Amino acid sequence: MSATRRDLLKLGVLAAAAGATGVLSASASTAVAAKAAKPLNILILGGTGFTGPHQVRYALARGHKITLFNRGKRPQDWPAEVEELVGDRSTGDVAALKGRQWDVCIDNPTSVPFWVRDVGEVLAGNVGHYIFISTISVYADNSKPGMDESGKLAEYTGADIMKETRDTLMANMELYGPMKAGSEAQALKYFKDQTTIIRPGLIVGPGDETDRFSYWPLRIERGGEVLAPSTDGSDPVQLIDARDLAEWTIRMAEARAFGIYNATGPDYEMSVAAMLYGIRAVTTKGAQFTFVPADFLEAQKVAPWGDMPVWVPGQGESEGFSRISIARAVAAGLTFRPLATTAADTLTWFHSQPAERQATVKSGIKPERETEVLAAWKARG
Repeated sequence: MSATRRDLLKLGVLAAAAGATGVLSASASTAVAAKAAKPLNILILGGTGFTGPHQVRYALARGHKITLFNRGKRPQDWPAEVEELVGDRSTGDVAALKGRQWDVCIDNPTSVPFWVRDVGEVLAGNVGHYIFISTISVYADNSKPGMDESGKLAEYTGADIMKETRDTLMANMELYGPMKAGSEAQALKYFKDQTTIIRPGLIVGPGDETDRFSYWPLRIERGGEVLAPSTDGSDPVQLIDARDLAEWTIRMAEARAFGIYNATGPDYEMSVAAMLYGIRAVTTKGAQFTFVPADFLEAQKVAPWGDMPVWVPGQGESEGFSRISIARAVAAGLTFRPLATTAADTLTWFHSQPAERQATVKSGIKPERETEVLAAWKARG
């Protein structure tokens, strides 16, 4: 079974949703961080979603001055003074940015090109470095392992990309890759060689309200026989802790590192089996894994990414999806905390949520369906 281009575009939309939602974990890395050599005046567009709060807290710990620009819908408590400007890019309201200057602007939530155009018209010439958080879903072809930043991008084929809105995007998930690619183009148009484009893979960890990664620590914590994907668990998976991505983004701002970077992890090919056994190491229930091949899961209508989160088949059209090259980002200082830390912190965060939130895991196969598929696998004759 291989994931089709349509399937992979759907994955990208889920990734976008995760980047725009979430709350900060109590275990987030506000840690002891050395002061930066030169304090920066940083504007963060968004800043209160999933990765944004980690950026804010790490930047404050490094001694930077922070201004946030968003709709003001998700107030946060910060450990130091943060200036907060209110506007709404979905309606073109960026007036609060006019007449201001910053050393760096980090654009977290944008998925439609006119959002970049609008801030570009205001900030070009008033910002020394523009960092756009994009996605690996901009690539047109996921079949080739080792895809680097030069890979062909998805193309928009509609009437006018500048008239597309977030609502039309959510109604048509196939637009996600092309619209992110179009947003990158607007960033380069307005900010030229002072632009950094970061293309993350699956962003995970405490605060992820989609539960795409959280499903696995939670399921393994329950113990018993766990349905797991791929014949022997050898298919690769890639992911990045939101805190690693956020902290590296701030360090890229400090270094004035321009250009385009794929940003997922870890810095070796991690199999789905390695991920699952690594997660099991932080639990005490002794879960046992039954690995089932992709074609059987397909026959049972068990979907990659949705029912079996994080994973897509490592063959066919999706052979390269979890084999993206991150050599350039690693050379630029991208680092990774241990998988065990991400898994343990995710569990701690989830169990700190209200009871009604804990009652529903938003991703992954349902327990009764998992039991049915395991029984069918054993009875295959």
